[in-house]
Amino acid sequence: MSELPEYYFRIRDNGAVVFRIDTENRQRRIDMEEIAFVNVKNGNVKPHGERALSDAEMALIADWLAARLALQAARDMDDIHRAVDHLNLTTHWAQTKATDAQLEAVTDGLLLAMHDLRTVLVRKKSERLLAEGE
Repeated sequence: MSELPEYYFRIRDNGAVVFRIDTENRQRRIDMEEIAFVNVKNGNVKPHGERALSDAEMALIADWLAARLALQAARDMDDIHRAVDHLNLTTHWAQTKATDAQLEAVTDGLLLAMHDLRTVLVRKKSERLLAEGE
């Protein structure tokens, strides 16, 4: 049997609950002691109850937080690349397969979303170009 890690991070919407894993007990069962909550959005670490986190635990949590933020950033970029693929597939669908009724059902929503996206992208591109020129 592989050895369990010393700490476990239970992912939540805004971060994770951190548990210390204990298998060194008389019953040889897995005990999970909640030690902290990590907020990914602001980086806050709140110890559970009156517990004080050790420097090693804080370093471990900081490493997990950095890895988690990197993973989320990579997933965000993957989602955007998939959105580009979906836009291309939607274009092909609209041109080759969509019925008039299907197009009527989605055209306004797509046009508004694409107009909104285009407006933001053009503004952001302009801001980047102006910043490069300074």
